[in-house]
Amino acid sequence: MHELSICQSLIESIEDAAREHAFSKVSRVTLEIGAFAGVEIEALKFSFDVAGRDTLCEGASLVIHAMPGMGYCFECSSAVEIEDRLSPCPKCGSAKVQATGGDQLKIKDLEVV
Repeated sequence: MHELSICQSLIESIEDAAREHAFSKVSRVTLEIGAFAGVEIEALKFSFDVAGRDTLCEGASLVIHAMPGMGYCFECSSAVEIEDRLSPCPKCGSAKVQATGGDQLKIKDLEVV
């Protein structure tokens, strides 16, 4: 389950920010996770609770904003939302679509004390 290692890295990044910005407790973490990030959301939520024990994130709520997969269609020159990396263009049906977004996993914001 790589979600646990993702959460451990996430908490390490938050601890680095805490040292830099002098906060001692996190009450909410908001993440943006793309459709192609390969993350199981429920496993991530569980892992966050486990990895957060005895850290400044213990008890913090985890808010997740699911971001769509995005692509560029070379046939109709459109930026489009796609279901998966091999989806045809929803506008013209062309298979000439390159994925351009949706693989991100980033901290959008923190609520700290």
